[in-house]
Formats: sequence, structure tokens, C-alpha cells
Amino acid sequence: MNNPKYALVTGASRGIGRAIAEHLEKEGVELFLICHKDVHSLEPLSGTHFAGDIGDFEFVSNVINSMPRIDYLINNAGISKIGLLQDMKPSEWDEILRTNLTSLYNTCHAAIPKMIHQKYGKIINISSAWGNVGASTEVAYSATKGGVNAFTRALAKELAPSNIQVNAIACGVIDTDMNKCFDEEERQALIDEIPACRMGTPDDVAELVSSLVNGNSYLTGQIIGLDGGWI
Repeated sequence: MNNPKYALVTGASRGIGRAIAEHLEKEGVELFLICHKDVHSLEPLSGTHFAGDIGDFEFVSNVINSMPRIDYLINNAGISKIGLLQDMKPSEWDEILRTNLTSLYNTCHAAIPKMIHQKYGKIINISSAWGNVGASTEVAYSATKGGVNAFTRALAKELAPSNIQVNAIACGVIDTDMNKCFDEEERQALIDEIPACRMGTPDDVAELVSSLVNGNSYLTGQIIGLDGGWI
């Protein structure tokens, strides 16, 4: 492929992140992939693989600095914890904030200078419908995803003069390991609420990511709902 594009995908070992990596791989994009613990979980995906804490500024900076260029930054890594806020430990709050929101600062801080130098780049943040409306028993998750949405809108304005687009995808119920906490009855109750009559799939998200990275340069600062009409 002439003049290949380079992408960094976080949380790439499974679910949405893996589907995104697979779609970009098929398009000939050079991949730099980050997972949390086991670098072998990224096999057999192509590219350069890293395992580490996405909330660690130095780790993330070293990964991005090792890239010859970065055209697409896909901030997908995220965690959740279901339970009452009053029962949440400070360490759990800190972990969710670090993984879901501080990670965006880390990746963007390192990627932006490269993109500005190129006068080109696309940043896509994987958010959630709960970032728009909030969810009982997922207060910390909702707060971080609301932060992702505000981060997206603000950074888009900052980077638009440099031909860098920043958008977010606010996912509804996607059939990933994060939702395996629900039993079959709870899953069906969720599906019954969704006008599309099904959960979304990681491929649904990956297809939208592909359309955004290949899309026009005037679309920026948007929080795009992908929830089957649910919210």
C-alpha cells in the first residue's frame, strides 16, 4: 500500500476494540495496538502490539512516540463497575476515571503534535449513551463518558484549524463482555426496550469507525449515537 495510514487503537484485545482493529487491518492500515495485560491476546492481528496501563502517561507517550506517524487515534479502552455509588471504593473510582478519561488526555497529548505537523488526523472516542443521559448504578461510568463527550466537543474546536477531526460514538447496548454481567432475562428486557429489537455488535461500531476515518473533513465535534434508536 502506498503511503499507508497509521492507527493507534486502545483496548484492542477484544470486543469493540478488536473489531475496529480487524476492520482497519482489512483496509491496509498499519496498526499499533494496546491492551491492558497480555500482549499475546492481540494475536493474530497485524502490526505492533503493546500491553500496559492506558492511564500511565509515560507508557502511552512512549508508544505513540514510537510511531512514524499517526493518522487515526481510536480511544476505545474502557471499564465499568455496576453498583451503588455509596458502595464504590475510592480506588475503584480512581481506576475508572484513569482508564476511561485520563487515558484520552494521555493519548491525545502525545498524538496531537504529530497530527498538527502532518496537518491531518482523525480522533475517534468510543463513548456511551450513558454519557448523555446517565445510568443508575453506573454513576462513575456515566460521569467519565459524559467527560469524554465534553472532551470531544472542546478538542474538536481546538484542532479544527489544523485539519484534525475529533468525534465520539455514543454506543448503546453492545453485545460485549462488559454486558455479560446480565443474565438472560435481563438481556431480553434490555432488547425489548431497543426499537431495533437487538443489541448492537462490535462490528456495528467498527463499521461506523471505518466510515468516520474515511469520511469528510467537515464532520467534527459530534457525539454520534449508535443505539438502535434506544435513547
